[in-house]
Amino acid sequence: MDEPEGTAPAGFAPAPAPFPAPSPATAPDPAPEPEPGPEPVRPGSDGEHAMQQRLGTTERADRFYGEQMLGHLNERMREFIGRQEMFFLATADRHGECDNSFRAGPPGFLHVIDERTLVYPEYRGNGVHASLGNIQENPHLGILLVDFLQARIGLHVNGRAEIVEDAELRPAHPDLPSDSVPGRRALVWVRVTVEEAYIHCAKHIPHLQRAPKGTPRDWGTDDQRRKGGDFFGTVQEARRRGGPAVRPPRERDGAGGHGGSGGPGGHVPPSDDPAAWRAHAEQLLEKARRRRAEGERTPFRGWFG
Repeated sequence: MDEPEGTAPAGFAPAPAPFPAPSPATAPDPAPEPEPGPEPVRPGSDGEHAMQQRLGTTERADRFYGEQMLGHLNERMREFIGRQEMFFLATADRHGECDNSFRAGPPGFLHVIDERTLVYPEYRGNGVHASLGNIQENPHLGILLVDFLQARIGLHVNGRAEIVEDAELRPAHPDLPSDSVPGRRALVWVRVTVEEAYIHCAKHIPHLQRAPKGTPRDWGTDDQRRKGGDFFGTVQEARRRGGPAVRPPRERDGAGGHGGSGGPGGHVPPSDDPAAWRAHAEQLLEKARRRRAEGERTPFRGWFG
């Protein structure tokens, strides 16, 4: 017997109605194409890139950049920093002339505020303040922490620094370490914005042991004997010389770096001539634009975790 028209055969569900195609008026717009972001820049300086090419290590360097360098402090790095009692500090003035120094204090004196920010106190010291003076002229610095006692590993932190008063910093971060020992009270703080963080491998780091506690350190003393005396014989030499050592004049027209006379912009203008400084900055900017247009900045695929 024929089934009535429009009914399904016995035992079968009716066929679903076809899904109506959207009309042109109601069809959704296609998703917009994502706008391309800024092209990542390969880490490191032009000089190190040139040396990598010269020595055939570009591939190894790219692997290190991609796997070992971060643009922030991850959790393990932050824990490592919190345990350290000393670090080495590298700064340079606006002419590119360098200074390397040493900082020490109780664990946590190099204080982690967040994954991109560190602060450390500057004490009275010998009154020279070479590192602070360099930071005032050139904010770039490098910090090297080395654990000689346990992990036998090191951590490099490079970034930009600024000098901050205790009265400005502490209200925002009340957990900052505070020390009542004379000479170990912070005159100012240095706040570091982290730009690079990477390992210093254990291969050549000696494994040291703590010595028994000896004579306590005299923080803040001006007694030369307790500060180390004339260990290197410089006092006697100064007396024989009849005055301070005379250093060679700074080169202003030769090779240099970081905005010095031989840096990208040539002669450094006088500090009291704003118009000359503006012209100097425009010259540097124009040279950077030319270098970018000429493709000196090699694109790098991928960035730090």
